[in-house]
Amino acid sequence: MNLQQLRYVVATAEHRTMTDAARSLYIAQPALSRAIRDLERELGMTLFARSGRGVVVTAQGRRVVKLAREALDAVHEIEQLATQPHGFAQAELRIASTPSLEPGLAGRLLPAYAAEHPGIRVSIVRCDGRESVVSAIREQRADLGLTDLPVPTDLVSHPLERQEIVLISPPGLDLPDPIPVTRLNGMRLVLPAPGSPRRKEFDHIFAIYGVRPIPAIESDERGGWLPAVRAGRASLLWYRGMADQAARSGLVVRSLDPSLKKIIALVHGRRRLTAMAQDFLALAERGTAA
Repeated sequence: MNLQQLRYVVATAEHRTMTDAARSLYIAQPALSRAIRDLERELGMTLFARSGRGVVVTAQGRRVVKLAREALDAVHEIEQLATQPHGFAQAELRIASTPSLEPGLAGRLLPAYAAEHPGIRVSIVRCDGRESVVSAIREQRADLGLTDLPVPTDLVSHPLERQEIVLISPPGLDLPDPIPVTRLNGMRLVLPAPGSPRRKEFDHIFAIYGVRPIPAIESDERGGWLPAVRAGRASLLWYRGMADQAARSGLVVRSLDPSLKKIIALVHGRRRLTAMAQDFLALAERGTAA
């Protein structure tokens, strides 16, 4: 048994298919399957059973997966100690966040956490979207992630707040505030790329209300969204957090009727959290309850 096999077992349990697990580990699927078979032979037990196109963890496998996670977490902490010269380097908490949620994170949670834990440095792992946050957590590039729900079932979520979806428009448009969702029909909008998870969510909303906006721009490159709105090319549906930035630059922000909201949460892997991460999570939940 070796650490590599333990990583393969945990990844397979999280992804529920050996193909996806191998992809997340950047290895060939046959190599992963072979390593898990060798481990099962060594342990004398079956860890995974076939289920359709994927796998399910057996009763024995669940215990092995739990212990494997704990072992890998311990190794990760030891590796962190090894990178600290003389053991006195400043501790670091890494939080993955999407661009639209980062202003709220930096503006509210980080100052409060820094005041309570001045010896801990917090770094933001900037992610393009929810899927990038999930990847950062799975690959242990971040201890916690701030994103909207839902997230895959291999992550644990702690809902913090509901954030409003608003319409961001260039000035001069004759539109009411709040604007009925039905008025989005025929409106030129900046939209995420077709087929992307975020676009599917918006398309689902449009289908519910029977509206068909005109896709003026279809892209996941968020850096060009607000400039396109400022140029008068289209309006944009996004979170209130980004809307505050837009309003400061002269754009008009309108609520929707009925109000549309997303649940924002802190997420992490199903593993033992560091004390730093536990303290941050507790602070965030206290702030939500206040």
